[in-house]
Amino acid sequence: MQPRLKKENYVIGPDGSPLTLSDLPRPDTHRWVIRRKAEVVAAVRGGLLTLEDACKRYTLTVEEFLGWQRSIDKHGLAGLRTTRLQQYR
Repeated sequence: MQPRLKKENYVIGPDGSPLTLSDLPRPDTHRWVIRRKAEVVAAVRGGLLTLEDACKRYTLTVEEFLGWQRSIDKHGLAGLRTTRLQQYR
């Protein structure tokens, strides 16, 4: 009988690969590039983190997170680019 491996929870990340809690950005992240924002949104949408946990872990406001989510829904990953913020509003 083979030993049973512990199955880690995961969601599909923005690039299509599995995303686990250990793959998420570090809690002390200060530089939010598109990929990191998209990973946090995917984790919340997939149930890996709750919205409350994500906001607490990354010191985000609910409005900030929901803004990321709206940008992805409306403009895709390019909507998360801060240098083009005015263009996507």
